[in-house]
Amino acid sequence: MNSKNLKLLTVIGTAWLLSMCSSPPASDPIKSGSTYEELVQFFNDWREFESPEMIEGVPDYSVNAMKKQHADLSIWKNRLNGFDTTGWPIKHQIDWYLIWAEMNGLDFEHRVKQPWFRDPAFYVWFYPYPTDVPEREGPNIYGAVELPKYKQPLSVSDAAEITARLNKAAAVFESAKVNLTGNGKDLWILGTRSIREQSEELSKFAESIKDTFPELAASAMEAKTASDQLAVWLDEKAPSKTATSGVGKENYTWNLKNVHLLPYSWEDEVVLMERELMRANSALVFEQHQNRNLPKLEKANNAQQFDKMLEDAHVELMKFYEEQQIMTVKDYMEPAMREQIMQFVPSDDIRGFFHEIHYRDPMPLNCHFFHWIELARIREEPNDSPIRKHASLYNIFDARSEGMATAMEELMMNAGLYKNRPRGRELVHIMLAQRAARGLGGLYQHGLEMDFDGATKYASKWVPWGLLPADGGTIQHEEHFYLQQPAYGTSYVIGKLEIDKLIAEYARQRNGNFVMKEFMDEFSRVGEIPVSLVYWQMTGDKSLLNAAIGQ
Repeated sequence: MNSKNLKLLTVIGTAWLLSMCSSPPASDPIKSGSTYEELVQFFNDWREFESPEMIEGVPDYSVNAMKKQHADLSIWKNRLNGFDTTGWPIKHQIDWYLIWAEMNGLDFEHRVKQPWFRDPAFYVWFYPYPTDVPEREGPNIYGAVELPKYKQPLSVSDAAEITARLNKAAAVFESAKVNLTGNGKDLWILGTRSIREQSEELSKFAESIKDTFPELAASAMEAKTASDQLAVWLDEKAPSKTATSGVGKENYTWNLKNVHLLPYSWEDEVVLMERELMRANSALVFEQHQNRNLPKLEKANNAQQFDKMLEDAHVELMKFYEEQQIMTVKDYMEPAMREQIMQFVPSDDIRGFFHEIHYRDPMPLNCHFFHWIELARIREEPNDSPIRKHASLYNIFDARSEGMATAMEELMMNAGLYKNRPRGRELVHIMLAQRAARGLGGLYQHGLEMDFDGATKYASKWVPWGLLPADGGTIQHEEHFYLQQPAYGTSYVIGKLEIDKLIAEYARQRNGNFVMKEFMDEFSRVGEIPVSLVYWQMTGDKSLLNAAIGQ
């Protein structure tokens, strides 16, 4: 039920069989070709290979299995390189590079990240919350239960399927105890926290369905017990973990260029991120000066007030999109934006950074929730490329997905959305400052210049109004995630900058005849792929990709 082209389950009564997803290639599994149709078949076979072997419903991440997969990867790379794409349309050449980037992603997993050996959070087997990008963020174990992928309320067959998969949790966690041999201290400690959070979520889930599906509730509680036992084991091993957890500047740069197809080094990203951090803070103080005689933004203090704020902002934004001809508004977009309505939570303290923003003015985050429109578009209007219909692996879409959602905050402000919300403009600058600060924290962790604790304190220091306390849940979880997934933490801001480049070149080519709706619609049709590839398809200019991969 995840989007890696998984062949996971066949439900027979209350039992299920988890099919073997792929074996490594035989001596001569797939020949290179010269047609796009052959590339599509190659892609399908590649996705089968990329998935780990399933042994009685448990993915095999053992030392021998991982060594074999990495060794066999070279065969697949050679066959991909054997394709002759001369004369292919740009969009088909781009699909070749998507496969190339995914192969580099798997290579990086084996050579550097090794989450199955180094990261306890990799073994989380139950996800109760949806993700706002095409594929769940970070390195995640194959076959985990993605509860949001199941229609609610659960059907009998879906409940049986989840029950069967949760019944594998104990075996999954036992395999973790064998495989986890890494020495990274921060990854180990933070990963243990993730396992404990999994236990809490399993308990909540069991409570929520105990009356309707008692067998499923029992399986969830058994999985919780196994999760608790894994956390105890991790705690016992923790004192022996002494090494740093970042990947280092050289590895980080290789990942940027060869996996995410971004034309930057670790050092380049530091410069760009610091520039955006200071620009956001500087813009804020001038915005505050301009608004100095206006009433300050007050937080909603009850559910009725908050719900009205949400509804007003939602209606205003969708009307703005349509009346200002920002994009072609489809019937599925408005409901998609309502899918993730935030509920009011009474509190006298800092609730979490994004709650603090949303409770003052929902508009900035509503713009960022362009994510939900994009996910709905993926469902309702699948990409015409049989390769791009599948979410790219290793989050190589991050600068495109997170970059555009972040860009929408400032782009819509520049388009006039905040003419009746002048104080809301202040929040747009604070949102950018927060993303730049936390992205820099991730960079410094991977550059081995800060540990996790230093990164959280650095980010907290540079976010205005005290909205991001270093010990708060937002930055604690974000910096952990950025440590797990190098390049993601900077993707919000770096992706926005790359999209700015695209808009500028796209408009330049039209000699002042830039039409916003045409740009946005074409941008969406290209799909959620690395920005350098979007740039190439929309402008005919391959220079950003060439700068990334050294051609």
